[in-house]
Amino acid sequence: MEAIYPKVGCCGFPLNKPEFARRFPVAEVQQTFYQPPKKQETLKRWRAEVRPEFEYTLKAWQLITHPATSPTYRRVTSKLAKDELECCGSFQDSLIVHEAWLNTKACAQALGAKLVLFQCPPSFAPTLQNISQMKKFFAKVKRDDLTFLWEPRGYWTEEVIERLCRELNLIHAVDPFLNHTVTPEFVYYRLHGGKDFRHVYSEKQMRNLLNIIPAGKPSYIMFNNIAMLENATRFQDMAETLKHTQELELH
Repeated sequence: MEAIYPKVGCCGFPLNKPEFARRFPVAEVQQTFYQPPKKQETLKRWRAEVRPEFEYTLKAWQLITHPATSPTYRRVTSKLAKDELECCGSFQDSLIVHEAWLNTKACAQALGAKLVLFQCPPSFAPTLQNISQMKKFFAKVKRDDLTFLWEPRGYWTEEVIERLCRELNLIHAVDPFLNHTVTPEFVYYRLHGGKDFRHVYSEKQMRNLLNIIPAGKPSYIMFNNIAMLENATRFQDMAETLKHTQELELH
């Protein structure tokens, strides 16, 4: 069955998973970023409790992208030695980063996920060292049938982002109210709701968002703000109404 775009969902679950999956086509799993479940059976159960066509995407474990000084490490429950902590983050060519990738990949397989998001912290700057580590990491890992998404933050130019996305076969994940995507052939928008996630998107903003989604291309609209359920519901209704109107005009 051909996928219907845009796919609208949330980053996380504002409802229990079966109910969310009845209302939306996709959700981005956040637990795999903070601390993947200890047992793969947990993720397999998540897969089994939603309808078959429902799609999971997921964030790669922060041990790959974020240094141990990140406040998000407060939610890491794995016991890591001091030398392991020093080797975490920034796509370092280290055993702990490699193991974190294998864990992330296993999570994707358990969920039946095809899209894996690598979100970098603002501190991950476009230095020669960081870019070199990125290139080595993405050249080394085995993707199989996975598609990789990359969300850089901080002071990266569009030129550098586009060059790396093309060279490393990455999809540019972006908040469209802050930046333009450099890979418009495949859109993955993450709507963060501003710095503190408290922004509620207006009707006008959502209409503008509808207008910039490329027609006929894979497109994911993932709400990550405090009103994610409300905004995702409204935006999905708007997208379906527009699609229905366009179909009527064709006939």
